[in-house]
This record gives sequence, C-alpha cells and structure tokens, in this order.
Amino acid sequence: MAAMNAFLDRLDRLIAVVLRVLQWLILPVVLLLFLQWPLRDLVRSHSREANDVGQWIFALYVAASVTAATRAGTHLAADMIARRYGRAARAILMRCGAACGLSPWALLVLVAGKNLVVGSLLSLEAFPDTYNPGYFVIKAAVWVLAGLVLAQALLDSARPRAEIAP
Repeated sequence: MAAMNAFLDRLDRLIAVVLRVLQWLILPVVLLLFLQWPLRDLVRSHSREANDVGQWIFALYVAASVTAATRAGTHLAADMIARRYGRAARAILMRCGAACGLSPWALLVLVAGKNLVVGSLLSLEAFPDTYNPGYFVIKAAVWVLAGLVLAQALLDSARPRAEIAP
C-alpha cells in the first residue's frame, strides 16, 4: 500500500507540475491574438503565422485546462441533486465517475486517436491552408488532454480529493 501511495503522490506532483507550466501558455495566446490585427493591417505580413502559432499553443492550453478545472473543482458538473448528498456519498460518486466514466473515455481517445496522432507526429504535419509547421502539435494535444484526464481519473478513483473526502 505504501508503494501505491508513493506512486499516486508522484503522479499527483507530476500532474501539478505539468499544469503549472502549461497555465502560462495563455499569455502568448493573448499576445498572438492581439498582434494579428496590427500584423495584418499595419505590417501586412505574418498575421497568418501568428494565428497558426496561437492555435497550437491554445490547443495545449485547453488540453491542460480540463484537468486543471477538475482539480480545482470549477468545471461544470451535474451536481444539482448530489449537492444534497453527504461528503462520503459524493466521494463515492466521484470515484465511480472517474473509474467508470473518465478512464474509459480517456483510454478510448488514446487508442482511437493513435493513427491520427502518430501519423501527424511522424510527418510533422503542417497547417493545411498555410503550410506553416506545427499542426501536429494540435493533434498531439488530443493525447495530452486524454493523458492528463486519465492520470487525474486514476488519482480520483484511487483517492478522492480532500475537499470531498469523508
């Protein structure tokens, strides 16, 4: 049991580090979105490149945001009725939801997306309309999203977060 707890602690810290790093991607996204207009209208170049880079950075940001919202308890949840349940019942529901809902979904995305993601990564796929490099990052973000959701679901099914624990 101690080995399992040590593994879960390391996994929890790894997810926290990944989310802490990826949270800062919003700053370049905002900057690139802001720069598109002056680049297009004043400089008359590089606005499409700014858009393409902004898209793949945004894909990574969103991939991390889903798990960050889950960890913070701020995502949308269907808990209108469950709100009235005790903490123990909510913890059981969360464990079951993570084990029976999130884990299979994340595994499905990882397996079903294999050909799409691997093919894109191996060819370093470019954006189809501009031929700028980096489109493969958007497809890889699907695996980042599913991987983070799977890791968090593993944590939540093994031990619920403190705010709902009995």
